[in-house]
Amino acid sequence: MTPAPRLIQACALVAVPALAIPMVSWLALPWTVLVGLLAGVALVDFFLLLRAGPEITLERTIATTLPVSAPSRVTLAACNRGARRLVVRLHDLYPAGFAARDLPVAMVLGPGRCGRSRYTVVPSRRGRFVFAGVHVAVLSPLALWRRRWEVPCRDEVRVFPDFRGISRFSLLAVSHELAGMGIRRIMRRGQGGEFHQLREYRQGDELRKIDWKATSRYGRLISREYEDERDQHLVFMLDCGRRMRHLEAGGSLLDQALAAILLLAHVADHQGDAAGIYSFGGAERWIPPRRTEGAVSQLLRQTFDLHATTAAADYLAAAARVSALQGRRSLVILVTSSRAEDQEDVLQAALLLARRHLVVVADLRESVLDHEQRRPVTSFAGALRYQALLDYLNRRQALGRLFAHHGILSLDVTAAGLPAALVNQYLEIKGSGRL
Repeated sequence: MTPAPRLIQACALVAVPALAIPMVSWLALPWTVLVGLLAGVALVDFFLLLRAGPEITLERTIATTLPVSAPSRVTLAACNRGARRLVVRLHDLYPAGFAARDLPVAMVLGPGRCGRSRYTVVPSRRGRFVFAGVHVAVLSPLALWRRRWEVPCRDEVRVFPDFRGISRFSLLAVSHELAGMGIRRIMRRGQGGEFHQLREYRQGDELRKIDWKATSRYGRLISREYEDERDQHLVFMLDCGRRMRHLEAGGSLLDQALAAILLLAHVADHQGDAAGIYSFGGAERWIPPRRTEGAVSQLLRQTFDLHATTAAADYLAAAARVSALQGRRSLVILVTSSRAEDQEDVLQAALLLARRHLVVVADLRESVLDHEQRRPVTSFAGALRYQALLDYLNRRQALGRLFAHHGILSLDVTAAGLPAALVNQYLEIKGSGRL
């Protein structure tokens, strides 16, 4: 129970005449009566509010799944079960790390009446969170006191990656409007697929694709058309170690990598392939690839709470684990962000995987490196910094050449460029028939 602004203002007004009492003695008696009257009224109002007790029932309406970094609406419904009019302020106990707008909310509830009000929350990270309750503040009948208590109102929500952008990109990919997200058309280098149909010869078709028997029968050139093989497996190895904690404009490297993985899983699903995920680096989780309805939604539900840890990623142990778990030849995509001291381990892990699988190493670099490379050199210290940056980038390029020497595909991209790079690489592999 705390004094309301009206009581504080009344006390301030009553205190002003007290300053004149030493000079005007006859004011002492009326001032004392005024103080006693105010105290009596405040005391009666206090006991009226104390006797009334909590007369409010609350209900919160919120979606059980929320997109990260996107605004979501929350509705608070309050009902007055008492016999008097209530002036109420509500403050929802939303999870730490959320941003909220339009709180607290104010309502005036007549006897037996209900009211609704909305506010907006913006989750800042993925995972499971709980709205524990609601703080309620009610004014006394004369608005001299405010009583506060907490009403239990528990709701658990799950915050997912913002799949709306991922879905938009995947729809572009499925509808072949790939240029909208930087994805290229990949020309098939060989057959590398299953026979689909016969069609008339088109300029640019390879001679070996011409079906001479059909050509003789119809009297015009007929080509064989192939479609990409289906029912292939993709396995993403996602590093959740300390290297992936780096923050950029779109969130942490892990957040952006997970969004890119879900995008490619969605595209692969429409291509008839199955995708699975193995996470390592302090957050080990195995989701095997399966061709089932809603497979990508299952991946989303099983990975939405993955976060980068402070542990060091053990690439060799992770590669050995994936080799044991995934016996079928698959496309294995290792997504990490390595440093110079990690490169030998990354190479050995990729070689271990390459004994059975086709391996792609997606090594994320910080976008600040590209920014620093374009920055003008105006001082000796700047020249030293630029030379150190070139040395670091040259080491990364040398690792890429070493991967290529061993027949391992690699991508050296920023997190922002990862979605298009992954889908391009996947479509190129599908078109070449290497998988």
